[in-house]
Amino acid sequence: MEKFTHIAAPACPLRAENIDTDQILPARYLKLPRNGEHGKVLFHDLRFDAGGNERAEFPLNRAPWRAAKIIVAGRNFGGGSSREAAVYALYDYGIRCAVAPSFGDIFSQNATKNGLLTATLSEAETSSLLLALEREPTSIVTVDLVSQSITCGELKFQFVMDQSRRDRLLNGWDDFD
Repeated sequence: MEKFTHIAAPACPLRAENIDTDQILPARYLKLPRNGEHGKVLFHDLRFDAGGNERAEFPLNRAPWRAAKIIVAGRNFGGGSSREAAVYALYDYGIRCAVAPSFGDIFSQNATKNGLLTATLSEAETSSLLLALEREPTSIVTVDLVSQSITCGELKFQFVMDQSRRDRLLNGWDDFD
């Protein structure tokens, strides 16, 4: 697993609550082999119409968020089932950090085990960050796991996470380490 210390990248605002693992990765794609292809079906039913055409209104289908490495969403991101492949889809797409007021517990555990940081901010902080990204889509967000901070322009927030999960990400440790 890759070490995660910090990232400075475009962040995609997903102004929605309760984005569950079935929305992140629809069930019909669960049988895909673990070979790096899950990113192609990330948010499939939200990103594409029935004919496979991109939905222009979905944020990841718009520049500059196509290249996002960070997702900022509403509360309970990744709730629902224990679908580890939802994390694969985010990671294979290039997402390395998700920021939200809360996460599904199993999703957050799976994320850490697969090198994806889940950073929890308050509702007000997340709302401020979402607004900043919507106002200035080309903003770069910096997430620093060492200092446990998130910066976007003038905005700076601190987040707290379990020390064992933090150590796992900082060191790139998998279950065997």
